[in-house]
Amino acid sequence: MSENSPSRLDLLRFLEKVQVRDLQRTRDWIATEERHQALETARRPAPPPPEWLIEHGIDTGRPPVRVHAGQCWDTRTRCKPATADQARRALAEGVSTCPHCRPDTALGLLD
Repeated sequence: MSENSPSRLDLLRFLEKVQVRDLQRTRDWIATEERHQALETARRPAPPPPEWLIEHGIDTGRPPVRVHAGQCWDTRTRCKPATADQARRALAEGVSTCPHCRPDTALGLLD
């Protein structure tokens, strides 16, 4: 190497500076995209809750154990959305009703 040419260490430090700059640019792009996605999510309205829920047990096969109205406060993570006909059918087959939201009354099965 000649006296005026950069040393190997100088070249490696230059490469490091370029890579740090590129990494920061990538991080800036990621932050911009995260902000964009957060704005899009905030603009989207939440889907309406289902009108009826059927709660399933924890046994193998997970049979239905209780029917709820969609706004019931006593639902659990094992609930699946259901149509009014599915809720009526479950109640007719002997699935319990929630004592709090009384879906049998709301569905017109009891007075």
